[in-house]
Amino acid sequence: METFNTNIFPKGEKAPSEYFSGGTAWIQILKPNADELNCQIGNVIFEPRCRNNWHSHGGGQILIVTSGTGFYQEKGKPAQILKAGDVVNIPPDIIHWHGASPDSEFIHIAINPNTQNGIVEWLEPVTDEEYNNLSI
Repeated sequence: METFNTNIFPKGEKAPSEYFSGGTAWIQILKPNADELNCQIGNVIFEPRCRNNWHSHGGGQILIVTSGTGFYQEKGKPAQILKAGDVVNIPPDIIHWHGASPDSEFIHIAINPNTQNGIVEWLEPVTDEEYNNLSI
């Protein structure tokens, strides 16, 4: 059986382990925050079970899921299942996390607009207990 890499972007660099748990993630910056557009865009690949810490974005964030199955959860709300083609609009300063389901790689494009208001504020990790007891 042949397998094909459906990701059109390079895998990128390993994400910092202090902000990701449960596995490895890779980030490829597609558009750096380096001009008057005030926007950063990255492609993020999560191994199964890998997720980022709770965090927020001062300028908000848009996730475009391109492959696999994952989760998105805002603090105090049930998690949402995400699949290829889903788009999540995250308002500024909403505490949340996202990552892969237990049995699937998960890939999304992360768009960070309004970076003049801050790109990301990292918080505590999503614990194994929180992850294993998701109420969906």
